[in-house]
Amino acid sequence: MSQSRPQTILFADVSGSTRLFETKGDVEARRLIAMVLDALGEICVQHGGRVVKTIGDEVMCTLPGPLNGVLAACDMQRKMARDINFVRDNLAVRIGFHHGDALEEGGDIYGDAVNVAARMAALAKREQIVTTAASVKELAGKLPEIRSLGRARVSGKLLPIEIVDVVWQEDTSGMTMVQSAIRIGDHAAQAPPGSRLRIRHRDRLITLDENSDPFMMGREATNQLVVEADWVSRTHAQIEFKRGHFVIADRSTNATYVCIGQDNELRLHRDELHLRKSGTISMGQAVAVNVSDTIFFEIE
Repeated sequence: MSQSRPQTILFADVSGSTRLFETKGDVEARRLIAMVLDALGEICVQHGGRVVKTIGDEVMCTLPGPLNGVLAACDMQRKMARDINFVRDNLAVRIGFHHGDALEEGGDIYGDAVNVAARMAALAKREQIVTTAASVKELAGKLPEIRSLGRARVSGKLLPIEIVDVVWQEDTSGMTMVQSAIRIGDHAAQAPPGSRLRIRHRDRLITLDENSDPFMMGREATNQLVVEADWVSRTHAQIEFKRGHFVIADRSTNATYVCIGQDNELRLHRDELHLRKSGTISMGQAVAVNVSDTIFFEIE
């Protein structure tokens, strides 16, 4: 029988697994990834959780509460950083978790908490643990250092949610943990006032803020900014507010060219970049050969 109950959902995946297959070959890469996922699963069980499933290079776990999630995630990262079998091959993981109601059915888990946890894992970088501020707000004094990452959009949520980084590394003085440096409830108060990003393309002026939906640019009419040119992809790039910054992500065939201030123009291809101050964006071609469709931006 299906039932919904509060639990902590944790996702961990092997960082850079695509490159691992390229450098090690299919058989060895699969062996290494399986070894990592087995180790992560054992740690999950040690903290009172269970492995729900593994999907490719990712493991999905459920744990009784957020403290179990924090401790399991930290032990997972320490295992990767200390075990010679993983260090030798430069293996690392990124972890995201969230505590909330989830539906259990046939051994699997579904619901909003799962979607949010998956989004946290997607936002995490190599050797990082990302979670929602709401998941750890009651754990002050029981946690390692927690740092605010600002707010991020999650599919199905009307407004962006506050996210945090769990600092799992041991400090240099030999203490086991760095005690909480900021109170979870103070994140919003300590965050700087919301920024605005102004975008100008020809005669059109657009303003984005931290609550704006991802801003899509490309050749198709479904984009918020349409540039009809052969060198522009159907969905070429998007700008989104996350981790306290406006971030541009290229999704194109011919790359996106970004110039910040007086710096040299950067060619962005299937990658992300924090936008700062002011500058230009050009889809598919460098600004010098795409003057009429240059996009100007400024952050206030």
